[in-house]
Amino acid sequence: MRSLRRSLLAFFVFAVGALPCVAPAAAQTPANSQAWPTRPVKFIIPLGPGSGVDITARVFADKLTAKWNQPVVVENRPGGDAFVAITAVIGAKDDHILLFSPASSFTAHPYLHEKLPYNFDDLAPIARVTNTLIVLTVPVGLGVGSIKELADKIKAAPGKLNYASVTGANDLMFAAFLKTQKLDMAKVPYKDPVSAINDLAEGRIQSFVGAYAIMRPQIQNGKVKAIALTNRQHAAALPDLPTAREAGFPSLEFDGLVGLLGTRDMPPGLRERIAADIREIAADPGVVQRLASTGQVISPGTPAEFAAALDDQRATVAAIGKVLDIKPAQ
Repeated sequence: MRSLRRSLLAFFVFAVGALPCVAPAAAQTPANSQAWPTRPVKFIIPLGPGSGVDITARVFADKLTAKWNQPVVVENRPGGDAFVAITAVIGAKDDHILLFSPASSFTAHPYLHEKLPYNFDDLAPIARVTNTLIVLTVPVGLGVGSIKELADKIKAAPGKLNYASVTGANDLMFAAFLKTQKLDMAKVPYKDPVSAINDLAEGRIQSFVGAYAIMRPQIQNGKVKAIALTNRQHAAALPDLPTAREAGFPSLEFDGLVGLLGTRDMPPGLRERIAADIREIAADPGVVQRLASTGQVISPGTPAEFAAALDDQRATVAAIGKVLDIKPAQ
């Protein structure tokens, strides 16, 4: 695990270092909350185009463009396990450049890397926006319909079945589940979730935990089956799918928290104002319906509520780290 974390860190540091620097002229002192924004706003996302979070960011960007009378641009900066996007926001020192991200993109960082190129306190929570629906899936050909049936399959063939790992909190959670249930399943690392889902659909791997939005095409064509939600709350969009806790496996409970973050010197009044604008847009039935179709559940919140949710998720990841005997990066 340590050698893997060292090699990953070397790659990420190289990738971040290779990025063009933000021009000093772009950095600005924090704006007055009433006058802001005075120029275009940028949402940086640590994921590629087409993900549920990417679609969510673009829906809100369109609405906020009209509300703020300034363009709100979405920029995808995938790669480097979200280090590329996070360090771009922190390094810009600009209250018009914000991070729109799943919390799981960074809450697991201390347990995946021996050293981090940023401090968590450099990011300031602005607004909780949505919860991504996260599902535990299997190939239809495996012939299982529940977590218990999957566990029984693994027990019957220790070390013979595979699960996909794409790095992140979901992977740590599933590894901890296997350990607590005394299940032996081989981990197969992937660089991107799409490749993992394709292999899952073809039966080359037997389990993958990921966003429902990117699983849905293979679920709808009958090749992949979702057997549980990891989210705490039941999803109206998936009424017949139980949560992991409902199925009797609370160790597989993990929320797909998504929100907007800025840098720590962003004025509290400005963060409150942006969060209020997010809540106003989130109340639009058309927005709710549009995002529900992408596997996102609207869940807007204040900066304080988002901060509390982040603390809760970090505590959950810390507990997972203890199960896996991983010491967090300092």
